[in-house]
Formats: sequence, structure tokens, C-alpha cells
Amino acid sequence: MVVGAMAIELDTVVIGSGPGGYVAAIRAAQKGQKVTVIEREFLGGVCLNVGCIPSKALIQAGHAYHSALEGAEVFGVTTEGTNLDFTKTQDWKDNQVVKKMTDGIGFLFKKNKIDVVWGEAYINNDKELTITGEGDEHQLYTYNNLIVATGSTPIEIPGFKFGGNIVDSTGALAFEEVPEKLLVIGGGVVGSELGSAYANLGSEVTILEGSPQLLPGFEKDMVKVVQKDMKKKGMKVITNGMAKEATDNGDSVTVKYEEKGKEKEITVSKVLVSVGRRPNTAEIGLQAAGVEMDDRGLVKVDEQGRTSVKNIYAIGDIVPGLALAHKASYEGIVAAEAIAGENAIVDYKSMPSIAYTDPELASYGLTEADAKEKGLDVHSFKFPFGGNGRAVSMANADGFVRLVATKDNNIIVGGQVVGPNASDAAAEIGLAIESGMTAEDIALTVHGHPTLNEAIKDCAEGLLGQAIHA
Repeated sequence: MVVGAMAIELDTVVIGSGPGGYVAAIRAAQKGQKVTVIEREFLGGVCLNVGCIPSKALIQAGHAYHSALEGAEVFGVTTEGTNLDFTKTQDWKDNQVVKKMTDGIGFLFKKNKIDVVWGEAYINNDKELTITGEGDEHQLYTYNNLIVATGSTPIEIPGFKFGGNIVDSTGALAFEEVPEKLLVIGGGVVGSELGSAYANLGSEVTILEGSPQLLPGFEKDMVKVVQKDMKKKGMKVITNGMAKEATDNGDSVTVKYEEKGKEKEITVSKVLVSVGRRPNTAEIGLQAAGVEMDDRGLVKVDEQGRTSVKNIYAIGDIVPGLALAHKASYEGIVAAEAIAGENAIVDYKSMPSIAYTDPELASYGLTEADAKEKGLDVHSFKFPFGGNGRAVSMANADGFVRLVATKDNNIIVGGQVVGPNASDAAAEIGLAIESGMTAEDIALTVHGHPTLNEAIKDCAEGLLGQAIHA
């Protein structure tokens, strides 16, 4: 049934309110556009509701609990009777973290005079779309410009149908109690983060990764530091392992898998399947509207996020590149400014990759291998956190900082950090790459003492052959 016989006219429309969509909407409004956001589920998308934000809340809770149990004794602090009330943990995550963030988006939309229409969008052509709301009621809208930011969905693998004790990342964030034994299938960022979080919360965790290396997006020497910590916590990591099938027993799950050509079996309380995500591009009318896509269902876009249809843009998980929240936000800003007639273009040269494992991993720009593949003549220097006073005083000195720079003029082209608070400490490297800074620029910048960021200064001095603390 069509609600309105006449189409409702809109200016700039954004489908999806995740970290790409809501940022694009706000920037478009700042640029003078009248913006309408179409959302089918919740403001903030996967990231704020069942992804980035709640997972970091659980990770932080895990750190607090693990530290209370074991991590404080080194400082002379002894705790007795430490208990975990996981119901309170989940309530804090949902109502004091997630709700605060999503309510904030609603406030920002109101402040920027952005309208929200609830329902499923279908793109009819380059001028019209239909929104299906409650009761299958349909309303036709026209638009001038469209930004598609529909995100992605966890991949379900054969033999591991989601439901019961077999969950995706969303389900793993909503456990009513900490599982006694947890099997994580997929040792990428999400699997490693949640696996580590539940290990800190008291689970016996096994990670089954199909490739030769855990966290395959990061360099081996970085991952080695994380695996050392996992082993210390009693976590088991199986690489080159292939999950075959699962049997949900009601109160447990039995999983058959292959390791080194041999079939094995493990019985656990819960199974988290975290093997990647697929773009939400099917059945929303993109192809009907003439938008070109690749064989993976990703939308082809130019450097402004524009699709093959000139007034339709696509950003985030539905376009090529890593599925990262900050990448989606960045692309959303570029698309909104392009619609406003500005010459904004994407430039991924310092795009960060971060894993909130123990310790954290952060990588900006090029690795040394990447740089050499691109024909750059580079060198690198690695500075250990064992030489950093702040890290040592935190009793958290495992890991290192590495900077990659051109040999002829020491321009910083990449950097990696594995260690305490790497996600924050490494931001300086991103700024250096984006600004075209040299190792000398960093070395001559006075860094506060004692700070973790001093390790980046020490690393820059190392590139110059002037390392003091190495």
C-alpha cells in the first residue's frame, strides 16, 4: 500500500546512520544542505550499538576485572573477594555507554536540523526512492543527491548457522553470563579483541584461525607480542585451522575442525563466528538504479565517493577497502563536501588500523615491506617500550614503536605501535605521515616526560642515528 499518492520532495538523503552515515549527514547540513536520514533499526548503526563502542566497553571491563584479580599485585596492591557481576557489566555497557552515544547522535541531528525517516529504503532510480515503514506501508520520495551508507553484516559459514549457542559478534556482546569455555572462529581484529576480553573476564578461550597467522592484517613481530600475552592468560591459538561443523547440544556446542590435516573436536559453552562481513548492498535497488558494483557486491566509486550514477554516492563498508568506522566517517565527509561542490577527495595514505588486544596494535601508513613494493627506498627503526619510563612504571613495557622513513630525506611514510595504549600513542605517527614530516621534525619536538609518546621521539632519533635510550 502506498501511503502518499504524491512523492515527497527531499534534498540530500543519507541511507544509514552508522559512523559513515551520521557524519556525512551532519557535514552535509553544515554545508547548507537540507538533509534527511533513512534508518531501519537504530541511530549509530552497528558501530555504536553492537560493534566498536560496546566491544570497547567489554574490553575495558575485562581489563578492570583481570587487573583486580592478578594485575595489581606487582604494585603491592592485594585484593580479596573480587567478584564479577556480569549483569551489571552489561547494564553499564548498554545504558551508560551505548545509550549515551546514540542519544548524542539524536541531539546532533536535532541541532543540525536533520530529519530522520524510519524504514527500509529502496532506490528506484537516480531521482526516486521508496521507504517501507511499519505495516509494509510505502511512501515515494524524490531526492537531489543520495549517500548510501548501509554498512555490512557478519558472514555466516556453512555448518555454523547463527542461533542458540552459535553467535556472531552482536550475539557475543549480549551474553547473559561469561561463558565458561568460548571458541572463536576467526582470529582477525574482532575475534581477537572479543576473545581477549572474555579471557580477561574469566573464559577459557580458544581461537581458531584459518590463515597461518593470527591478526593477519598486522606484521608478524607485532602479533607475536599479542600472542605472548594470550598464552600468559591461558588462551589457546590454533592457526591453519579450518572449522568443519558444529552441533549445538543445548547447554554446549561440539565443533569439529581440521588442524594440520587431522580432524579434531572441541566442546565449548559458546561459539563466536567472526570470519568477516559482507556489504549490505543486495536488494536495496542499487543495480536497478544503474549503480555499478564488483563481483563481491562492493560499490564502485571515484575518489569523491561518487558512483557510476553522478548524484548517488557510497561510503563505508559497501565500498572497496578495509571495513573501518573511521574510514567510513572520513569518506562521509568527503562525499558531503563533494555534493556541496567542493574539491574534496579521499587520501588513505595514513589510514590507521587498530586492534584493541592486549597489548593494543596500531599501524599507520606503509610497512617497510609495503614501501619497498611501491619502489620506495626506505629504512626503519624499532624502539622497545622497555626503554620508556612511563611504560615501565605502568608495569606494561611489552612491545615497541617502529617508524618507516625514506632513506634520502627521512620523510615518515609509516609506523607501527604494539604496546600500552597504542591506539592513542600512535596518532602522532598519523599526523606525521599526513603532514609530510621528517624524522628530524619529530625528534626536535619536545615530548612530555614521562609519556608513552616519548617512544616515538626515541624512534625518530634512532632513524637519524642519534638514539639516546635505545
